Amino acid sequence: MSQSIHDGHRKRMREEIMKNGLDKNTPPHKILEFLLFYCISRKDTNPIAHALINKFGSLSGVLDAPIEEIAKVEGMSESSALLIKSIMPIARIYYNEKSNEVPAFMGLDDLGEYAAKQYIGLTTERAGVISLDGKGKLLGFDFLSDGDVSSVGLSFRDVIGCIIKRNAVAAALVHNHPSGIAIPSMKDGVVTEQLANTLESIGVYLIDHIIVGAGDYVSMAQSREYSHIFSAR
Repeated sequence: MSQSIHDGHRKRMREEIMKNGLDKNTPPHKILEFLLFYCISRKDTNPIAHALINKFGSLSGVLDAPIEEIAKVEGMSESSALLIKSIMPIARIYYNEKSNEVPAFMGLDDLGEYAAKQYIGLTTERAGVISLDGKGKLLGFDFLSDGDVSSVGLSFRDVIGCIIKRNAVAAALVHNHPSGIAIPSMKDGVVTEQLANTLESIGVYLIDHIIVGAGDYVSMAQSREYSHIFSAR
């Protein structure tokens, strides 16, 4: 493609996106092609976008892929891969800021959706705690230790420290399975019950333990196997 034709194509695409925006009906390769305009200046980014989708299967697959694997795709570089990998952390920050505007959670589903958004783009296991006041208003979200609560152990002291700092009377524990299914383990159940007992001793109610997976989450408070940990209090 000559440079004049190439420039004309980019101009037309920019004008189209300025007019119509991007939405769920926009082809995934087109979103990537447009994004790559801004880090690949002298190449046709359409075949690169198609190559990325072909390799990783979907737009979400591209965004979740390791930066070193993205950079291996023909036409990509470390800089262009870094631009792609920055999208999800930016989205997570955006959702975190917007979520802080929500005055109160209406139920466990709202809490789960909020928790899942805190983990957008994270590729490592991390534990966190959501602190709430007596009316269910969000007081804050804090990341705790790296790693799964059942594999590295959870510091109850850190959890309590976050809750006291926020002056919370209720809390929800959160951790993620970034590469797997959001299914609680037996050890998750043991740790959760121990934490619920510890928090109860200081007058704080543990309302849920939410496990975030790849595009999904599970509320232990809504599961038949573990709901007794929360409903008995």
